[in-house]
Amino acid sequence: MINSLMMYPTAKEFPVKKIVAIGPESTGKSNLCAGLAAHYNTLWCPEYARSYLMEYGKDYTYEDLLTIAKGQIASEDRYHLQAQTAARPLLFIDTDMYVMKVWCEFVFNRCPAFILDTIASRKYDLYLLCNTDLPWAPDDLREYPDLKTRETLFGIYRSQLIDQQIPWVEIRGQGPARLQAAIQAVDQLLSA
Repeated sequence: MINSLMMYPTAKEFPVKKIVAIGPESTGKSNLCAGLAAHYNTLWCPEYARSYLMEYGKDYTYEDLLTIAKGQIASEDRYHLQAQTAARPLLFIDTDMYVMKVWCEFVFNRCPAFILDTIASRKYDLYLLCNTDLPWAPDDLREYPDLKTRETLFGIYRSQLIDQQIPWVEIRGQGPARLQAAIQAVDQLLSA
């Protein structure tokens, strides 16, 4: 008789694949993560900054960004633990420390060492870089409605990804086409 425990791989045998959506404001990161999680029947980690700013207001300081960064990591770690026991060990993450780095440097011209150290130490499997080809969606927490600034930020994100080793794919398109582009990228990762 086969031991039933041997039939089910552990999280160590099949680690959670972590896929991160990054990009400027109003590029569909949250919707993309939610759609991907639904498609793959798994979890997604929302952007911590949104809940933080809704609670404390959008007049944030440099020190607040460090608090937000630490909150993002703690939230991601909680979801990662849950994903280890999911039927499909995938976790979609809305925002990571690259977003925090760009935010800090763009607004305050500096970045806390914690964020830089975390970028160097955390590993992901794929980045989905969301393009600015979606129309601006007004939101009380968003700061840069003009396309020129959003395109500048997109260029910064793109250069961050070019200078690192993790695979990344630019995600473009409207509606279902955008989600389908992301699904194709994730399927390619999973089949490798």
